[in-house]
Amino acid sequence: MTEEESRERKEVEEEEAGLLLPIEALLSAGIHIGTRINTKDMEAFIYRVRPDGLFVLDVQKTDDRIRTAAKFIASFDPAKVIVVSSRLYGITPVTKFCETIFAHPVTGRFLPGLFSNPNHSSHLEAEVVVVTDPKADRQAVIEAALVGIPVVALCDTDNDFSKIDFVIPANNKGRRSLATIYWLLARQILREKGEIPPDGDLATPIDDFETKLVESHTLVE
Repeated sequence: MTEEESRERKEVEEEEAGLLLPIEALLSAGIHIGTRINTKDMEAFIYRVRPDGLFVLDVQKTDDRIRTAAKFIASFDPAKVIVVSSRLYGITPVTKFCETIFAHPVTGRFLPGLFSNPNHSSHLEAEVVVVTDPKADRQAVIEAALVGIPVVALCDTDNDFSKIDFVIPANNKGRRSLATIYWLLARQILREKGEIPPDGDLATPIDDFETKLVESHTLVE
């Protein structure tokens, strides 16, 4: 462990009590590691900036937001929950998440008109949309907003909140981070719905939520 990693763990150690996962697991997954860009919208979720210029997200706020988002998503018919990822590393997490809560995944290229055009051959009737990255999934965000569908988004330090209804601050680019966030969100939704106990776990481990193979060079990494 580097000196920087050791300091990060020490600084947030006191926040571990009550988190959805032990702090060690969250930090190892890198859910708190942002980019070197910090938008004005994301300032409230920044814990600090590292000497190397990377902004660090507040793990406690991410945890709180996952809980709130889960409560919100759990109130909808899962078949009308659409989860989007054009990012390569989001494909497996989104697919596993949707298999777990019986939502509908849209991975790879988002076809224009999927939400906004009722005559589209693959038109989807959504009640809530979850996007992995508002930048990469911009078309989905625009269409959802156009037809009045609420949007929940995983937002990194370089994202803004345009047309976003609810933000989950997180590293939305890393493989392990995305796997961990979607696993936690799925588990918390099932807890909210009473399908597993309040302290219950998923049968599927986080490892299975993680993208292992490069499936297509045409997708956003």
